[in-house]
Amino acid sequence: MNQADFRHLRIEHRDGIAIVTLDRPGKRNALSFELLRELIACAKALRVDRTVRVAILHGAGECFSAGIDLNDLNNPRNRLLALWSLLKPGMNLFQRACLIWRDLPFPVIAAIHGHCYGAGMQLALGADFRIARSDARLAIMEARWGLVPDMGITRSLRGLVRADVAKELVMSARIIDGDDAAGVGLVTRIADDPLDAAMTLGNELAERSPDAVLAAKRVCDAMNDSVNAGLRAEKRWQLRLLRGHNIGIARRRAKLPELPYKPRQYD
Repeated sequence: MNQADFRHLRIEHRDGIAIVTLDRPGKRNALSFELLRELIACAKALRVDRTVRVAILHGAGECFSAGIDLNDLNNPRNRLLALWSLLKPGMNLFQRACLIWRDLPFPVIAAIHGHCYGAGMQLALGADFRIARSDARLAIMEARWGLVPDMGITRSLRGLVRADVAKELVMSARIIDGDDAAGVGLVTRIADDPLDAAMTLGNELAERSPDAVLAAKRVCDAMNDSVNAGLRAEKRWQLRLLRGHNIGIARRRAKLPELPYKPRQYD
């Protein structure tokens, strides 16, 4: 894997640990379409590198990731591509960029500081472990914009938190700190320096048989196996919301919080 192949990712190798850093600090590491593609390409390259024992996802600058790049998403060509991704069968670009990390044959750790919102939260949920600062700010943010999280969350959130807690987080879009996130199971544990703690855990895992670690990952993931109905449900409901009358109101409420929603459209 050549670093020159990536514009928005930095990849560093340390004794079997690959540190993958989201490198758009001026954009608070917002996930653009290009960065989503780079995440997929990076994961594919790491998958075939037998020297990699652990991967760490990290954000440059002040935060892990503030979410999807809305300016990029509002580009007419990208909006059309996003709509097509909801219509076509199978896993789409957004789901693959988050879920591909779950399928890697070694552990993946997300080291979280600052904001971890929306798409950034769903990327972090694609990791096997999440280590966060206590003052990190985390949210499954999509409901704030009149949308539903659709980047693989039916797979990645399942088994982490209770069903009622998952519903509360998804419906409310509430921002919680790292301590509260650890309390409900959204993150694995808290550390003052998440990247350093991720390196410590990574070195510990790298001391074990890579085959045993892989087997443990697959066996534990099998506890929550389900059919792909969840992924289809994400796309189906996102399409409904995009065609609905309340999505525009949700966006306007950022500046006009008193603006009322219309009655529920779907049953």
